[in-house]
Amino acid sequence: MIKRLIFLESCKTLRLAVVRKPDHPNYRNTPHLQEKHRMKPMVQHVDPIDAQLRAAHSAQDWRRLTQLCKQALRKKGRHLLAHRYLGYSLKMQRQIEPAIQAFKQAAIYFPDDAELLANYTNLLLEQARHLDALPLLEQLCALRPTDSSGWSKVAQSCYSIGLHEKGFGSAMVAYNLAKTDMERAAALTQRAIHRRELGQIRDAVEDCTAAIALTPTDPANHTNRLLFMLGDPDTSAEQLAEAAREYASIFEPPHKPHWPTYAERRGDPWRKLKIGFLSPDFRVHAVMCFAEGILAQLDRRQFEVYAFHLYPKDDLVTERVKCHVDHFIRLSGMSHDAQAERIRSHEIDILIDMTGHTGNNALLTMVRKPAPVQVTWLGFVATTGLTAIDYYLTDEIITPPGVEPLFSETLFRLPTYAGSYRALSRNPLWRYQPLFAVRPTPALRNGYITFGSCNNLGKLTDDVLRLWGQLLQQMPTARLLIEGKGFGKAEFADSYRARCAQQGIDPDRIDLIPLDTNKQYLAYHDIDIALDPFPLTGGTTTCDVLWMGVPLVSMEGHSSPSRMSTDALTHLGRTEWLAQTPEQYLAIAKDLASDIERLNTFRLGFRDEVEHSRLMRDDIVCHHFAEALRTMWLRWQAQQDFPQDAQARERAIATWNAARPAALDGPPPLQVGLPSGEKILLTEAHQRLQNLVNRALANSKDRVARSAPGPMNKQWIAITELAELVLCAVPNDAVALACLAEVEHAHGHTDFAVTYLQYATKALQYTAPLVSH
Repeated sequence: MIKRLIFLESCKTLRLAVVRKPDHPNYRNTPHLQEKHRMKPMVQHVDPIDAQLRAAHSAQDWRRLTQLCKQALRKKGRHLLAHRYLGYSLKMQRQIEPAIQAFKQAAIYFPDDAELLANYTNLLLEQARHLDALPLLEQLCALRPTDSSGWSKVAQSCYSIGLHEKGFGSAMVAYNLAKTDMERAAALTQRAIHRRELGQIRDAVEDCTAAIALTPTDPANHTNRLLFMLGDPDTSAEQLAEAAREYASIFEPPHKPHWPTYAERRGDPWRKLKIGFLSPDFRVHAVMCFAEGILAQLDRRQFEVYAFHLYPKDDLVTERVKCHVDHFIRLSGMSHDAQAERIRSHEIDILIDMTGHTGNNALLTMVRKPAPVQVTWLGFVATTGLTAIDYYLTDEIITPPGVEPLFSETLFRLPTYAGSYRALSRNPLWRYQPLFAVRPTPALRNGYITFGSCNNLGKLTDDVLRLWGQLLQQMPTARLLIEGKGFGKAEFADSYRARCAQQGIDPDRIDLIPLDTNKQYLAYHDIDIALDPFPLTGGTTTCDVLWMGVPLVSMEGHSSPSRMSTDALTHLGRTEWLAQTPEQYLAIAKDLASDIERLNTFRLGFRDEVEHSRLMRDDIVCHHFAEALRTMWLRWQAQQDFPQDAQARERAIATWNAARPAALDGPPPLQVGLPSGEKILLTEAHQRLQNLVNRALANSKDRVARSAPGPMNKQWIAITELAELVLCAVPNDAVALACLAEVEHAHGHTDFAVTYLQYATKALQYTAPLVSH
């Protein structure tokens, strides 16, 4: 097939060379002119502006190049070189949307120009527009069928769309066509990421290791290997730590001699600090399920909060983050040097990496030490390997005593859960809708127990499936539900059933549910008991399933990747669901399934238990988070003042703590951020909501008197928008919920109104004090 494509490409090239040389617009349809052209020597026509365009491009004078391209296109709308360069020059000036539009128009005129398509698709991939890029990349591969890089980019685009079998196949073509080590490494990278999603975790790790051997200074393969090693049962915690240190040994030494001392930052130890959160995930992402409450309510008496965003696209969660933080700054598309300089220009005191070795990270920015104190938190449950990062912010459960040698950073353990879980981060108001209320356990209607998992399929190793198969064999009426990407495609679902059968699971007792983010959480209505994978346990999924009232059976591990669920269950007070051995795992699952009525009673009351636990308490987590940041700063300042005297440092810190300003006593006032950038107290937000409701009700009465009901007016919309902002800042706020009940009641949505009032009443009944230590 490839040979046939090569032949067709050669024919196309020859035809274009003959047909397109003359300027006559109808040359293609003028046979006598074609013959005349063949009989005469070919005259090379040089467009005089081409030299100017190429000169501006070589000089990287992007503004002049843009001007020249536009001039050329005004004279000749289909000037190929101008079309090629215009989109590129705009991209280099960070005018992304104009660049995309320029490339889009050019591709309409020249759909067979491979160079143009290559630049266009590169920009789309940089902007994470994979769905738009894929058909163009396939077109590019048809034009350049033997180009390995094109096939690798098809695989890259397929990953974000969830086309993992197609992506794996494209990566295999790329690998077979590769002519250089760089091309082979790129193909291995893409093959690895799809293998992980297809459950081939050991093969994925081996592909990354092979890619590192070919191109050891490419950070992507190191990052992918570390990420995949988390879920590989054949990888020990010590091997994971060693791989992280290997990464650091390559990328950190060139920058370490140039780290600033930041001596000028010394001074008042209690001054207001600038805290920077660095992440590509200020968007719809699992990280935001744990970070939003801290961004919104971190003590503003002590801290000024910056969000440095690394991802090129925004969404509805990004817009909320802009309201929560004091400063929102984009870093996507910038070099690591430029990112570090931008962060440094804001005089950030403590910089918090939220990504670790996951996608789109900025660890190579962190190695440049853009802040005096650097921390990693939340995104990656193992060491980064970097000495540039001073602290790994964690808690006492997920990193128990004795794991210190596995971390290059100093462990700073909070006495509580290290994040603040928010359910339904994608659509916060859905938390209060009847559709997502806890329902009776499905065994009551089905007559049998359904075990289930909604974890990433890459975590479901053969060992996991084999143990689940033993459970089903011991419970002959039970079924297994697995939700995952790709199950909507019959071929993939069939192959997955075959894999399960090999591990002892009867394919006729499996329900494979396609992952649909628009129906997030609804699969839990059909699961009686959740089963956790191992060694890489659930993280966000664990909290999701518990919030939906479903008990979870998990295996307790010894390293952070294997203790994420242990962390959540321990803080929840449900350690009886933690197994030490596979035999205990099976016993716990069977015990939970032994009494359906008991299971149902537990389920219907479990959400309150979860919402009132430390898993979902912004006040508790923010208090300890603030204490941690201040302690880190005091330690840094003491180190600056007494670099050689540990006892003097301890005395200085004790003195500073004794002089803590009285203004910082007690919990900080709750705030609500508005799209305008304004921050208002929660009490003021309540007053604004009440005023809006009063005006809307008055207008509604006027309409009734005039017998003109009309559509939902702007005042009701304003109430909904402000109430949602309040609930994103302060979940379960009774006033905001009551106002939303008014909105729904005014528009005839009685079930929604009743649900909001029920939540508001519950919020008023429950007032929890701040827990301090």
